[in-house]
Amino acid sequence: MPVKKGAKMAPAKGRLGIMLVGLGAVSTTFIAGVEAIKEGMAEPIGSLTQMGTIRLGKRTDNRVPAIKDFVPLADLKDLVFGAWDIFPDSAYEAAMHAGVLEKDLLAKLRSTLQKIKPMKAVFDQTYVKRLTGTNVKSGKNKFDLAQQIIDDIKSFKKKNKCDRLVMIWAASTEVFMKPHAVHKTLNSFEQAMRENHKAIAPSMIYAYAALKAGIPFANGAPNLTVDIPAMMHLATQNGVAICGKDFKTGQTLMKTILAPGLKSRMLGLHGWYSTNILGNRDGEVLDDPDSFKTKEESKLSVLEYILQPEVYPKLYKNFSHVVRINYYPPRGDNKEGWDNIDIFGWLGYPMQIKIDFLCRDSILAAPIVLDLALFLDLAQRTGMKGVQEWLSFYFKSPMTAPDLYPEHDIFIQLMKLKNTLRHLRGEDLITHLGLEYYD
Repeated sequence: MPVKKGAKMAPAKGRLGIMLVGLGAVSTTFIAGVEAIKEGMAEPIGSLTQMGTIRLGKRTDNRVPAIKDFVPLADLKDLVFGAWDIFPDSAYEAAMHAGVLEKDLLAKLRSTLQKIKPMKAVFDQTYVKRLTGTNVKSGKNKFDLAQQIIDDIKSFKKKNKCDRLVMIWAASTEVFMKPHAVHKTLNSFEQAMRENHKAIAPSMIYAYAALKAGIPFANGAPNLTVDIPAMMHLATQNGVAICGKDFKTGQTLMKTILAPGLKSRMLGLHGWYSTNILGNRDGEVLDDPDSFKTKEESKLSVLEYILQPEVYPKLYKNFSHVVRINYYPPRGDNKEGWDNIDIFGWLGYPMQIKIDFLCRDSILAAPIVLDLALFLDLAQRTGMKGVQEWLSFYFKSPMTAPDLYPEHDIFIQLMKLKNTLRHLRGEDLITHLGLEYYD
């Protein structure tokens, strides 16, 4: 049942614990960034919750409050952080190893970051072949490991005196997996966990633990995780918000910005070739073909959904779409994405667009983690359960209701997000019709 207009929102009182699966480049950049912002050392650039505004009513009403003033979001000073990782390094050591942030900034945050030490992780190299670590849990089966995660959640909440929690997967991309029969029901899923079934990946164990504990869960990787019937049922049954998957940061961000523009002008597409080089741990993991397959599926679906070749066959039928990712250690977290786009216009005349995007993957991902944590907490306090499609804005492969295609156009996604907030607050939706100004 959808949330009614003008829904009741519980206030964001007390501490919000953000539990991160993975304490690598993305998580440490996020944590250090929030701590730097709290200390007045930086601004929350890239965060919609912190810097965005929302128009209410007519343009002539001049009602444009900040989003964080419009809906009751948790304050940054009330955030505390916990994590699991296969390496025992503290957040400070992990951030230094990631090499994303300047050492001078990390030195100022050292005492705070050193206090954040990861709990032992659920890990199986079968699902992430290029990584090995020692800070790993052991258990008699996968169901037992899930119970250990639930115990970690309870312990963290008590130790840090948290009133509420959210969990976000910010760990590596797992090998490509297809939905299996054991994913269909909660009973079959739990039985498969007890039998150590290969169709139960570590990310699913974390998602199960979160939902059983009543904690919202976001999947920041392209893994098959919470987007299976058993998890979606559990989320609804326990009244928990879920969303995913795969943070939309570099090259795909550019596609969801540019492709809607081409489509809006009815410009045709012959082909879109994309290649990336990156040298961080994500690049190392994606150097494995099975993990790359998971990422490739996430990246390739974007253009098909935006351009709708079945609706516009003369413009987009059978266009060529190629995606490559190359592990190149010297580049570190500073990813470079090249796009060669072959388009055609009036009378079929060919043209080209070329993009060279030198981006910082974790810098783009960190504000996404913040926004998702705050919005998921808001959804939970508002009684919103199950798939939160209004958070599609942040993902390469947005989750939707079964048999409903995802919306990838970033401008439609942003309108969907803001209209959801307006709806929750009892405000009129913005349609941009504009006829009311000319009556």
